[in-house]
Amino acid sequence: MNRVVVKIGGHALDDVAGDASTLQDLAKDVESLRSDATDVVVVHGGGPQIGDLLAQLGETSTFVEGLRVTDETAMSVVAMALSLVNVRVVAAFNHAGVRAVGLTGGDDGLLSASARGAKWGRVGGAPTVHAEVVEGLWSLGITPVVSSIAVDAAGELLNVNADSVAGALAAALDADALYLLSDVDQVRTDPDDPASAVSRLTGAEARSLVESGRARDGMRPKLIAALDALDGGAKSVTLANGTHPHALREVVRGLTTSTRVVA
Repeated sequence: MNRVVVKIGGHALDDVAGDASTLQDLAKDVESLRSDATDVVVVHGGGPQIGDLLAQLGETSTFVEGLRVTDETAMSVVAMALSLVNVRVVAAFNHAGVRAVGLTGGDDGLLSASARGAKWGRVGGAPTVHAEVVEGLWSLGITPVVSSIAVDAAGELLNVNADSVAGALAAALDADALYLLSDVDQVRTDPDDPASAVSRLTGAEARSLVESGRARDGMRPKLIAALDALDGGAKSVTLANGTHPHALREVVRGLTTSTRVVA
C-alpha cells in the first residue's frame, strides 16, 4: 500500500457544511485513492472558523511569522473551532462511503509538542508523532482525519499549524506523497510578483526562501513543513490550490497548477 498525507486548509475549508462541494469532492478523491491501494490520512486546519469565532467573542487575531498567536482564551476557541471542522469533515466522509475517524493530538498520544516561545503563547512547534495510531486505523480500512492540536509534556493543549502537523506525519509515516492544499496555486519566489510562481523547487531553494524572508505569512510554515517531511523520509511534497473542483484528484494526476518540492 502507498501512503499519502493530505492537508487541507485556508479558504479551501471556508464551507464545512455537509453538502459543501469541497468536502464532497475530497471524500470522493480519497475513496478513489483507497481503491487504488493507497492509505490516506487527512490533516485539516480551520483558520477561517477560528478567526470568525474569535471575532464573535471580541478577540483579535494576531500573527507572527505566519502563525496565530494563541493565549489561553484563544486556545479554547481554537479547540472549539477545530472540533467543529473535524466532525464536519468526518461526517462528510462517512456519508460519502469513506470510513473515517476524527483524531486530535491527544488521542492515544498521536501528537506531542513543546510551545514555540512566549511571543506565540500556546503555539506548538513541529510535533512528535505516534505513528502507530494512524497505522492501526489504516489496518482496519479507516481513514484518519486529524485536527492540528497537540499536547505538551504537562498534558496541556497546543495550537499547531496544520502544515506542520502534516509535514511531521508525512515524515513519521515515510509517506509516498504529501499534498498541501490551501487557497494558492503555486509558490512564488517573489511574493509580490505573480510571474515568479514556480512549478518546482529544490529543498535548497525552499530553504533559501524561508531563511531570506521571501516565504512569508502562510507560505512560510508550508515550506518549513515540506522541508521537514522530505528531511524525515517522505518521498515528495506538492503544494496546490484546494479550492478547485476535485483538487486532490487533479494534483495527484498532475493535471493542475502546483509546486513540487524535491529533496
